[in-house]
Amino acid sequence: MTELLLDITEDAFLGGQLLLKQKRSGHRAGHDAILLAAATRAEAGERVVDLGAGIGAAGLALARRVAGIRLSLVEIDPEQAALARANAAANAISADAIVLDVTADASVFAANGLPPDSVDVVLMNPPFNDPARHRGSPDQARHTAHVATAETLHAWVHAARRILKTGGALTLIWRADGIAEVLAALSRGFGSLSILPVHGEAGRPAIRVLVRAVKGGRAPARILPGLMLNEESGVPNKEVKEILEGRAVLPLAEP
Repeated sequence: MTELLLDITEDAFLGGQLLLKQKRSGHRAGHDAILLAAATRAEAGERVVDLGAGIGAAGLALARRVAGIRLSLVEIDPEQAALARANAAANAISADAIVLDVTADASVFAANGLPPDSVDVVLMNPPFNDPARHRGSPDQARHTAHVATAETLHAWVHAARRILKTGGALTLIWRADGIAEVLAALSRGFGSLSILPVHGEAGRPAIRVLVRAVKGGRAPARILPGLMLNEESGVPNKEVKEILEGRAVLPLAEP
């Protein structure tokens, strides 16, 4: 399929360190993916899986920062998975792009090289908009990428828990007003939670939460100081600019 048929754009991420092709219409990668990558802790040699990877933005941004990870990009949409594969190759990053439904059972994951207890790190940006309050896009791919069902988060966390080794970590991003759903989904099998609220503006309620959880972890949960995307004046936060340009990481990614 040609780029003309797909109506492709090429966009710079991490201050130009990462060039990604994506469809002009439908779901497009943005700040959430880069914040997720900046919140994910990984080391060279570790097996890392990006669930619902789309064009690969979060996983590839992590791989650009941490050389030597063994990265798999899991995506249900074959066109998005093809773009993720092409993006990895174009940026000289070694990664597998796997066409797979995150809600598939263990045998399907195993058949695609992801058996239980085999992964060190999972990162994910699941669909998180509440269908009762969010008008879904008529574009089916965009709708699938954005709108959650009542079971979405539990199913995605279950998949992550199954493939992670004991002691492995899951990092996810979700809407802030759904924090109770996040805590409920992580209550089985995960502990040592670190929660980072993300605010659009100083003095306003958080709009996102970034959460790191350890399979089998027993440390007390901790809530970190919030990240402000913009100052009260509306000027972009300097710290956030450095993160989006790949020159800094979030506290969740620090040892």
